Amino acid sequence: MSPIGSKTVRQVTDEIAHVLSAADVPSPVADARELIAFVLKIPKNRLALVTWITVDLEAKIRMLADRRAQRIPLQYLTGSAPFRYVELAVGPGVFVPRPETELLVGWGLDAIAGQSRPLVVDLCAGSGAIAVAVATEHPGAVVVAVERSADALPWLRRNAAATSVRIVEGDAVSPATVPDLDGHVDAVLSNPPYVPLGTPVSPEVADHDPPAAVFADHDGLGVIRGLVTRAAALLKPGGVVAIEHDDTHGSAVPDLLRASGAFTEVADHDDLTGRPRFATARRLAD
Repeated sequence: MSPIGSKTVRQVTDEIAHVLSAADVPSPVADARELIAFVLKIPKNRLALVTWITVDLEAKIRMLADRRAQRIPLQYLTGSAPFRYVELAVGPGVFVPRPETELLVGWGLDAIAGQSRPLVVDLCAGSGAIAVAVATEHPGAVVVAVERSADALPWLRRNAAATSVRIVEGDAVSPATVPDLDGHVDAVLSNPPYVPLGTPVSPEVADHDPPAAVFADHDGLGVIRGLVTRAAALLKPGGVVAIEHDDTHGSAVPDLLRASGAFTEVADHDDLTGRPRFATARRLAD
């Protein structure tokens, strides 16, 4: 017999998903399950083991669901975002990492897999997703995370606290940032702002992601142009770079890398939906 007023997980999931669907939340069922698991303080894959949700817990779930229906990012409500094998703390002031960037990190890890102590620089580090993932999955790597946003830096410091990541506050494209690393870096990895100004975006992005972490000039390439130049200076001969970009930049970013004259093996890579998502290259010898 159920406690008075209690509902099954299925009932609550269906009801919350209906609320979210009515608000045009893109993944209402998945988000409903995430919110329920968060309130119950269990992994989502253990929801099947729960029989009843009490009235008090349901009220907490509905309160969060109402906020999600206002298109507040799910990760802001739970306070964390999964990224590869880590959970990152996120909230107002920092860009929420996306699954697409996990592919870039995977490429970077493959590129340095044979090196015992590679030097890796994460430019435009934000929450530290790239830096923390690399440091976690390649414990021998020396990882430097560069970020200039005063709002994002506390999140970066929090996420990197248990790792060996060195945090540098500074402009990712400035020659004055980490000049001591010029010519010594094995891999430069970056998820910079790249959405062209005026591009329609979801309410989660428009109202909550920091604009400076999303948009970059009329064509979205303003920061990336500087990153190409900075990566060329940081990398040693044979070092690699990977830069995430807008899905309209599948030719533009590889072209920038080729035009610099500093790189070879230029290639572009699709994301999980088959759209162009990040460009890679290898540093030539001067």
